[in-house]
Amino acid sequence: MPERYRRRIAAALALLAGAAFAPASAGTAVGAQPFIVGGSEVSIRDHPYAVYLADRQDAQFCGGVLVSPDAVVTAAHCAKAVDPSDLRVVGGRQDKRSRDGRQSAVNDIWVAPGYRDPGSGGDLAVLRLNERMPYRSARVAGAGDRSLYAEGTKATVLGWGRTSDGGPRSNTLRGAQVPVISDEGCRKAFGNYDARTMLCAGYPDGGIDACQGDSGGPLLVGNTVIGIVSWGEGCAQAGKPGVYTRLSTYSDEIAKRIRG
Repeated sequence: MPERYRRRIAAALALLAGAAFAPASAGTAVGAQPFIVGGSEVSIRDHPYAVYLADRQDAQFCGGVLVSPDAVVTAAHCAKAVDPSDLRVVGGRQDKRSRDGRQSAVNDIWVAPGYRDPGSGGDLAVLRLNERMPYRSARVAGAGDRSLYAEGTKATVLGWGRTSDGGPRSNTLRGAQVPVISDEGCRKAFGNYDARTMLCAGYPDGGIDACQGDSGGPLLVGNTVIGIVSWGEGCAQAGKPGVYTRLSTYSDEIAKRIRG
């Protein structure tokens, strides 16, 4: 696994081992903490489909998006990070320190065929939940949504991950807007870019990006999810946009998993 995305994934998985896992003190004001690289805190009420993955000890390590009351789309490397019996999905929770919302175990995991590692593409999984979530689902982009992938389209990335490369984690949901980058532009940044299964989003000068712990979270245009946070070289680096799994490629397969 190349170093450029090993760091992002390893840092997220380190949370499961308890590395630097220190809850904010009771006196810490939520509004005073930093947020996603270049982004800001957003409301779970505005994005009810945003969920996160946690282990049996309730430690968040990845994100996800609700695509039906009992189905969540996330990254394959997130779904494979812990034993399925230890995997939990948390919805409706703005602040990870609270007990708001709902939590569900997972009864089935589908991983895109041929997946090996994020840099090889196919970094996608669908989780079927034991319990239905009472929150609005996001629409999955399909083959007819080519315009949503046009260069310059402003998309929103959501997550509870780190606020800088290797920096502190956000306890609350945050988001940022990033423009979709052309396939040609992404190939210049990453030699292993696969336009069929991936897309890139970010600014030429960096400064705004997803980061460690955001893997599996959604990239949305309106309420349509077009991508899933997959990998990158560091966070918010100039000339190194975030790389996402292209959901339109897998829309039919996702629909089958939703139906059961």
